[in-house]
Amino acid sequence: MENLKQLQECVAVSDGRASADLVIKNGRIVNVFSGEIMEGDVAIKNGYIAGIGHFPHAENVIDAAGEFIVPGFIDAHVHVESAMVTPAEFARVLLPNGVTTIITDPHEIANVAGEKGIEFMLDNANGVPLDMFVMLPSSVPATESEHNGETLHAEKLHPLYAHEKVIGLAEVMDFPSVAKGNSDILTKIIDAKKEGGRIDGHGAGLTSADLNNYLAVGIRTDHESTNAEEALDRLRAGMFVMLREGTVGRDLIATIPAVTPNNSHRFCFCTDDKLINDLITEGSINYNIQLAIEKGIEPINAIQMATINAANCHNLPYLGAVAAGYQADIVFLKDLQTVEITKVLKHGEVVVENGSRNEAAFEQQSATKFVSPKINHHLTKKDLELPLKNPTCYVIGMQPNSLFTEKLIAEVTIQDGLFVPSTSQDLLKMAVVERHHDTGFVGVGIVRGFGLTEGAIATTVAHDSHNIVAVGVTDEAMEAAITHVTNTGGGIAVVDASGKVLHDLELPIAGLLSDKSFEEVEQDLVGLTSAFKQISHASGFDPFLTLSFLTLPVIPELKLTDQGLFDFATFQIIPNEVN
Repeated sequence: MENLKQLQECVAVSDGRASADLVIKNGRIVNVFSGEIMEGDVAIKNGYIAGIGHFPHAENVIDAAGEFIVPGFIDAHVHVESAMVTPAEFARVLLPNGVTTIITDPHEIANVAGEKGIEFMLDNANGVPLDMFVMLPSSVPATESEHNGETLHAEKLHPLYAHEKVIGLAEVMDFPSVAKGNSDILTKIIDAKKEGGRIDGHGAGLTSADLNNYLAVGIRTDHESTNAEEALDRLRAGMFVMLREGTVGRDLIATIPAVTPNNSHRFCFCTDDKLINDLITEGSINYNIQLAIEKGIEPINAIQMATINAANCHNLPYLGAVAAGYQADIVFLKDLQTVEITKVLKHGEVVVENGSRNEAAFEQQSATKFVSPKINHHLTKKDLELPLKNPTCYVIGMQPNSLFTEKLIAEVTIQDGLFVPSTSQDLLKMAVVERHHDTGFVGVGIVRGFGLTEGAIATTVAHDSHNIVAVGVTDEAMEAAITHVTNTGGGIAVVDASGKVLHDLELPIAGLLSDKSFEEVEQDLVGLTSAFKQISHASGFDPFLTLSFLTLPVIPELKLTDQGLFDFATFQIIPNEVN
């Protein structure tokens, strides 16, 4: 509640002494506390639920006509930047999917623009009918083995806790620093605790024994389980476990067997990284619910995971339930089994009905302007060469629809002392070009899985430092693609053998976000996918987001940074050649 008067008004409505702003009648209310389906009116005042019962006096009435009334869905961990649209546009996509609240980690834009990037995200979300709570980026940069745009130490993050939407510390990715007791990361954790915030983990590849380091410092969540056993390890350690279903990280089907009626209260859902086209065609958290139900989870348990469990996970006491005193974020479902959405209320206002948005609710008073840092490098074709003496090399084995890679060993072709890509063996060249400070660092490696027959693709979306990453058949094509995304101020490009741009998507906001509508971004993504099919025989995965994750060194097994090939097992740069 915002003030005394509003609270007094809500109390008066709760016992029938005053009229509600809105009463929902004839609905079947899903009680996320008891697991029951209840009958009764839902009375709403000043954006909050005043009571459940019988309320004859109301300024407005909605007849639910027997539909199910459930709380608004909550995405427990998401990076808005991965959708490549602004938070305001992101809201327009999520609300029709029943998602009324997200907990986001803006570490993508923070790696490029520091505090200014975080402030832009918070400002852009202001006034839209979506609660966007921010967990402050804990690892900017993610490791010392790459160059990013900005560095955020504890003293830079701490002032941001003054913002009402900042609620904790985001995924702690630098596990070695935690294990070693690094003062900066532990200070960030202490600051979050002092501010009453939760601390997210990032336990990719960690064993149950490793988790002790995380639990010892107060990390209580994780979203990196890729199978049921890993999920159970985290559950047994006392963590909230977020089951992920994104564009690349599609882990829900493999992890859902860990959920039982006895432990489901410790599980919630997240998307982590999901492209706009997948959000439009599949959905968001509503899709996670559908998948869980298809795999045997009872519908009410799945809804609990998407609502009250996520709210409890992040200590959001007024969200996640249709009950007195809770924010009136409500989703109408025609059917629990199929999760078919007919209406969405945010703060007691109808924002979506039968798939159509109330566009007036999404209008902002003023658009937030953001001045992007300049892309800064002087790449030459020679920088893309990979000198080799030994043909036995390490190869990044891309795994479709997974953030993990394989550490492969292959015999490669060498000509005049340089690596030569082979389309028949699907051994292609990959490069990461430092784009923030013109350091001249260019990491070059070998990758398998993209199936290119010609040309190249390049993008300025390269987790988490967001340098330029490219994969291609020839140095000429790679240079053309890199030059194009540089000249456009950031984005994604597909080029053919001659270097001609087949399609692109411009991302002028930090090289990560478009300033266009999500509809326009979707069309560009369709064009990029079509262009990729012209130069590749691979299918069944998103090549652009997959490429962007091949630079993330905190995910096993083998990745590429601007400083070279990175081995997760040893957490250090290694040579391309096998010694």
